[in-house]
Amino acid sequence: MSAPDAAARARGGSGRVALALGLAQTVAWACTYYLPAVLAAPVAEELGQPRAVVVGAFSAALLVAGFCAPRVGRAIEARGGRGVLVASSFVLAAGLALLGLLPGIAGWFAGWAVLGLGMAMGLYDPAFATLGRLYGREARRPITQVTLIAGFASTVGWPVSTALLPLLGWRGTCLAYAAAQLLLVLPLYLLLVPAAPPLPPPDAAAPADRPPAPPEPAGAAWMRRAVLMLAAFFTLRAVVGAVMAVHLIALLEGIGLGLAAAVAVASLVGPSQVAGRVLEFAFGPRAHPLTVARLGALALPLGVAVLLVPGPLAIGAAAVAFAVFHGVSNGLLTISRGAVPLALFGPRGYATLLGQLAMPVLIAQAVAPTLAAPAVEALPAAWTFALCGALGVAALLCLMPLRPAPPAAPPLRPG
Repeated sequence: MSAPDAAARARGGSGRVALALGLAQTVAWACTYYLPAVLAAPVAEELGQPRAVVVGAFSAALLVAGFCAPRVGRAIEARGGRGVLVASSFVLAAGLALLGLLPGIAGWFAGWAVLGLGMAMGLYDPAFATLGRLYGREARRPITQVTLIAGFASTVGWPVSTALLPLLGWRGTCLAYAAAQLLLVLPLYLLLVPAAPPLPPPDAAAPADRPPAPPEPAGAAWMRRAVLMLAAFFTLRAVVGAVMAVHLIALLEGIGLGLAAAVAVASLVGPSQVAGRVLEFAFGPRAHPLTVARLGALALPLGVAVLLVPGPLAIGAAAVAFAVFHGVSNGLLTISRGAVPLALFGPRGYATLLGQLAMPVLIAQAVAPTLAAPAVEALPAAWTFALCGALGVAALLCLMPLRPAPPAAPPLRPG
């Protein structure tokens, strides 16, 4: 088969794989990341624990996921992602089963510890890494397709969990989701996600008895700076995203909205995230992923400026504009998390790099809401929005020096 025919076949197959991964990601996110929003209150009531302690188990799971992510990335780089994703179904099912079966708050924490490992193996970063190993630089489009489908995870997960709760209780709901992992997600991975081809030798053209030449210093220095700036960018944005995810309604009330209005405005973030991904799907292929990431990074400070700078918009309309800007920004940057490293460094070592970048992001998501809670309570809401906008500007500045890899840059190596 000729190279163009092989590329066309890969693109055609990538749509089917992206659909499978998108559906699997929807279920995986719904029964892990979006589960505490519905179950925290009944769990706290039954176990006689403060809600903060119950939600703390979820934060601990994110820490577990963060520390496990680099090892998961190395495994996908070495052997492809299909086996890791298949294993994630069993691990997530086991964690959910422990939530449903083990007694007391210790059992709740034990279940979430296992779920943390499963999240490291089965959420966006492993899915993106799997696509990178399968399709190389052609993985950008299927990455976008996966996020388009899985963008509805909360839209599906919260109503389903709310409907199951009075029928099955919170323990039965967890057991139902454990069954969903094995009956819905596992077959998608087994039947529709192919095994990755073996990696080519690191330097096939080099003599076997001679080590490869050391990379050119300028290229190696560029790579180190680029990786550090990407890590700083995604971590800063993870801090803002986690704070907004937990405290947005309270902050909107703090600037003068009533509770019902604040909830309505906050509910616009999810659809706006999907809208941002649709825009990337439609127009993104015409632009470099770095350009798309910069536009996504710029959207958050613009939203904060519309909200806080006096202008013709009433406070309600300004809050709506902020929610839309914030959601579009999040939607674009979810794709950028997979597309930018692939565009800058290429497919070799991509899975390993995603695992390394995921570690500080997940740790930030775990600790930021708790650390920000005293500031949210003590400071005027406008100050908190301004601080988030400043972090957004700092994140954008991390992207500005980045550029496509110069010819002198060495290929990224696993590890």
